[in-house]
Amino acid sequence: MAEQREWLGPEELAARYDIPIKTTYVWNSKGTGPRYARFGRHVRYALRDVEAWEQQQYGEPRPAA
Repeated sequence: MAEQREWLGPEELAARYDIPIKTTYVWNSKGTGPRYARFGRHVRYALRDVEAWEQQQYGEPRPAA
């Protein structure tokens, strides 16, 4: 049986972060956002890729002074 994958559209991704949808398109063009797939003219983000990208966004803790 094939693996079921949950997909988000650009609108859902923008809503997840409370950002303008235009930001998701800028991320795509710069390659700075979550990995995405293109199905024809439709962009979709696999939820597991979005979650993996979120984990990468954490900064390194600063050493105690």
